[in-house]
Amino acid sequence: MADVQTTNQTILVVGGGMSGITAALEAAEAGYDVVLVEKNPYLGGRVTQLYQYFPKLCPPNCGLEINFRRMRQNPKVRFFTMAEVASISGQEGDYDVTVKLAPRYVNERCTCCGKCTEVCEVEIDNPFNYGMDKIKAAYLPHEFAFPMRYVLDPSVAGTDEGKKCLDACEYGAIDLDMEETSFDLKVGAIVWAAGWDPFDAAKVDYYGFGEYKNVITNVMLERMASPNGPTGGKILRPSDKKEPKNIAFIQCAGSRDENYLPYCSGICCLASLKHTTYVRELYPDCDVTIFFIDIRALDRLEDFYVKVQEDEKVAFIKSKIANITENEETDCLLLEGENTRTGEQILMNFDMVVLATGMVPNKIEIDAAPEVPCDEYGFLVNDPEKTGIYGAGCVRRPTDVASSVQDATAGALKAIQSIARR
Repeated sequence: MADVQTTNQTILVVGGGMSGITAALEAAEAGYDVVLVEKNPYLGGRVTQLYQYFPKLCPPNCGLEINFRRMRQNPKVRFFTMAEVASISGQEGDYDVTVKLAPRYVNERCTCCGKCTEVCEVEIDNPFNYGMDKIKAAYLPHEFAFPMRYVLDPSVAGTDEGKKCLDACEYGAIDLDMEETSFDLKVGAIVWAAGWDPFDAAKVDYYGFGEYKNVITNVMLERMASPNGPTGGKILRPSDKKEPKNIAFIQCAGSRDENYLPYCSGICCLASLKHTTYVRELYPDCDVTIFFIDIRALDRLEDFYVKVQEDEKVAFIKSKIANITENEETDCLLLEGENTRTGEQILMNFDMVVLATGMVPNKIEIDAAPEVPCDEYGFLVNDPEKTGIYGAGCVRRPTDVASSVQDATAGALKAIQSIARR
C-alpha cells in the first residue's frame, strides 16, 4: 500500500502524456502539490511513439526531455506509472480518489543493465510498436523511457522464466512478490488528460485491416519510420519485408461516417502529408496516392500541403474508397471507388495501403464518479456549472501536440481556480 499524503489543496492529473505532464508542471510551478497517474509503465503518452511531429518535423524526445527534467527538479510533482483511477467521489474542493497500481515486478534498484532480458526466452507482442514486432517478456518499454526502468510481463512473473530473471539480476531489482495495490488520495480538483486511442480500423470491414497484411494504419506507419521502430526506420511491406513501389493513403478511414466516427479528427490529413514526406525521403522512386474527401491543413500548415502537392510523385484523388481486395499471389491490394471530381471509376493496384484513422477520446468511465458532461461524440466538455473535474487535451477535442499543451495549461488554471474558490 503506497503512503501518499495529500490534502484538498492537491491537484490530481490523470494521464501522463503531453497534456497531463503540462498540466501537472504548470500547477506545480504555480506552487500547488500535484499527483500524476499514468496507466503505462512510462510517461510521455503517444508523443513518445512519434517519429516526428508538427510544426518543425523534429523528434519528440527533445521536448519530452525538457519536461522530464522539470519534473525531476520539482518536488511538488509526484507521479505513478502503471496506475489507474479506480474510484472518484465527492465534489469540487473535496474529492476522495482511489488509485490502483499494477505490479511492475521491478523495483527502484533497476540499473537497466539488461541481464533480465538476456536470460528471458519468452517473447510478447511489443505494445509500443502496436504489435508489429516481438520483445522479451522482461523489457524496457522504449529506449527513452521515463522512468528508465524495466518491466516484467505478468505472464512470466510466476514462472521459471521469472525465476531466471530474478537470479540474473545482480542488484535485487526483480521482485516477483509484487501484487496489485491501491492508495487513497484527498484532492481539491482533477485534470482528466487521459488522451486518446486510435480508431479500430478492423471495424471498417471493407478495408481488410487485420485480414490483409499490407493494410496498415497511420500510427503503425509512424512507428515504421522511426529508427527505434519495428523495421529500423524502413517502411516495408509487412507481408514480405520488401520496399513498396507505390503506396496509397486513404483519408477518413472510418471518420466523418455515421456508422463509425461521425466527426473529423483534424490531424489525419496532416499526418498523411507528413507520412508522404517519410516515404519520399526513403524511396525517391516510390509513387504515393492520397485518396481524400477534402484536405484540412489549416493556417500556416497550408504551405506544407502545397509543398507536398508540388511533388510529381504524389497524386491527390478526391474519392472515398469503397472496397479493398487482395491478390493472394502478390499480396498487392486492389482499390475500388469513384473519382468524385470526374465521375470515373477507380481500379488501382498498390503494394501497401495506409488507413488514416481518427482519434477516440479516453473519457471517464468510472462507476459512481461525479458527472462530467460530454458532447455527442464522447469528448469532455468543461461546463462552468459543473466545476472541479476538467478535461485537457485530446479528451476535449481531437487536436495536435501544440494545441494540447495550450489546452492543458488552461486545464491547470481551472484546477487552481477550483482550489482557490474553497
